[in-house]
Amino acid sequence: MRIAVFGGSFDPPHTGHMMACYFLLGVHGADEVWLVPVFNHPFAKPLSPYEKRVEMCRLAAVPFRDRVKVDTIESEMGEGPVYTVDLLAELRRRHPEHSFAFVVGSDTLAESRCWKDFDKIQTLAELIVLQRRGSADSGKKTPFLLPELSSTQIRNLLGSGSPADGLVPASVLDYLKKEGLYSRR
Repeated sequence: MRIAVFGGSFDPPHTGHMMACYFLLGVHGADEVWLVPVFNHPFAKPLSPYEKRVEMCRLAAVPFRDRVKVDTIESEMGEGPVYTVDLLAELRRRHPEHSFAFVVGSDTLAESRCWKDFDKIQTLAELIVLQRRGSADSGKKTPFLLPELSSTQIRNLLGSGSPADGLVPASVLDYLKKEGLYSRR
């Protein structure tokens, strides 16, 4: 099977992430998309608890049935940050029967000079670069354009008490409200 590995903080997963999953499955030819929430961010970015981000990804994946899955491999790879090159090598070791593509936004790709062994990443998996509105043209982009939406915007909206309806899947929004995530108390 051809697996699109879609890693990220997913803090929270939003409709842009879900649109990307649909594109990867329906247009780019992936058999499955594996959402891989970051366990410990390599750039020490503060994140909501891992278990909550995993649950939000599971909720967001439900409409895709078994074609979008949540993989918690990073939590199994040790306490420190998991670098993309190591993640892809481990996925290939565990699943030699699959071919892998790694999904990255053009905004994130612009930071690739900071990544560990970026050249090796490209030997482990095909890169699928999704163009993000407002980011530099990577030259390797797909025709798909991600909406101008970020998890940071959603956290800020919810933190200020503003609605985020339509920006995150309804099941994730219900979970956020129930858990009180991002709300300022």
